[in-house]
Amino acid sequence: MLTRVSPESRQDFAFAFLSILFEGAPFILLGTLISGFIDVYLPANTMDRLLPRRKIPAILVAGLLGAILPVCECAVVPVIRRLVKKGLPVSCALTYMLAAPIVNPITALSTWKAFKGPVVSLGEFGTASASTVMTASRLGLGFLIAVAVGILVSRLPLRAILRPRLIESLEKDDSSDDAHDHGCRGHDHGHDHECCAGHRHHEEDSDGKLVAALRSAMRDFTDVGVYFTVGVVITALFNTGIAPGAEWLDRVAGNPAGAPAALMVLAFVLSLCSTSDAFIAATLHRFSWGAKLAFLTFGPMMDVKLIFLYQTVMKRRFILGLAVGLFVAIGLAAIAWQAGISALNPPLEQP
Repeated sequence: MLTRVSPESRQDFAFAFLSILFEGAPFILLGTLISGFIDVYLPANTMDRLLPRRKIPAILVAGLLGAILPVCECAVVPVIRRLVKKGLPVSCALTYMLAAPIVNPITALSTWKAFKGPVVSLGEFGTASASTVMTASRLGLGFLIAVAVGILVSRLPLRAILRPRLIESLEKDDSSDDAHDHGCRGHDHGHDHECCAGHRHHEEDSDGKLVAALRSAMRDFTDVGVYFTVGVVITALFNTGIAPGAEWLDRVAGNPAGAPAALMVLAFVLSLCSTSDAFIAATLHRFSWGAKLAFLTFGPMMDVKLIFLYQTVMKRRFILGLAVGLFVAIGLAAIAWQAGISALNPPLEQP
């Protein structure tokens, strides 16, 4: 038998939905605009030039590239595919792929804006606002997890990571590039007509770059906006219809290990953009800061839409191992982080 929804319930849902939507939409727009301009204006070999030659320093730098080349997780996989074809090491590519959606100024700003709470004690380091603690913790944990994955991946053979078709295309591109370079060097008289034809065409179309960048941003905004709107609807229903009076939710939220696991599963299902997920996490008032940190770290690295995107580059077996490893590592880190915060701030365990 259907139950009638009261006008008060509908009003609460509408208020929760619109408040989250209007707060997060500007950051999605900003992130997709930057992603569109990177897609059009940034040469594919720029990242490769920025990386050191040694393996470990290159992985560390790759984890920080999102600070100057911010890309949402919705757009990072196609970018990584192009960069790998241009010769970027797979370990650096995966590190950037996992870190860039988190370690970037747009995500940092949105996280800082979303979280509002009391001052948190940091022991000998003094105090800080909740927004500062959550922002720094999210960026720091995202960087450490991405670098750890990059170091582990650097020890694996390519055939254990990449799909066979991508490896074949890499080998084919290498051979064709060598032949192309040899032909250009050996026929200087034809170089202007052959090798530089693309450059002249690029100069002729330079006026259309802005339009192309805006179109790319528009496509990203549409795709990301759909996922974000669905996530906002589910969150608003959760906060106004499920959470009030749910005793089982109190048991889950109060479990030190169950709370981070539950929010990581929620992040996986919602598939939100990293530039806006903080506004949804901040509304989950029954869960601890540590559980929210797990939500904000795991979601940009592994969710439903990313599973399909990852399969265009990586093998399914590797994706499964990556998902399990990220779930366990981020969950343990969030539990340890929450234990430390609770020890310093006993009254502030719950936001």
